[in-house]
Amino acid sequence: MGVFEMVIVIVLVGAATSTLSQIMKQRHEREQRLGDPEAGRLRDEVTQLKERLAVLERITVEKENSLERQIESLRER
Repeated sequence: MGVFEMVIVIVLVGAATSTLSQIMKQRHEREQRLGDPEAGRLRDEVTQLKERLAVLERITVEKENSLERQIESLRER
């Protein structure tokens, strides 16, 4: 086997190894996304908590605005 053929074999082995590594990584990521029911439940819980936080923020801002208006009306008296 000459030097040229050895270089070709090394390049082919490297390319095959890289390709197989990428395929296995993608499979693992897909299994993690789809296969874990706990992850789905946690995602739903985070979504619900974000919605609740948005409501609380809106209530807080409304109360601040309302309080500000009440203070201004008292000043005007």
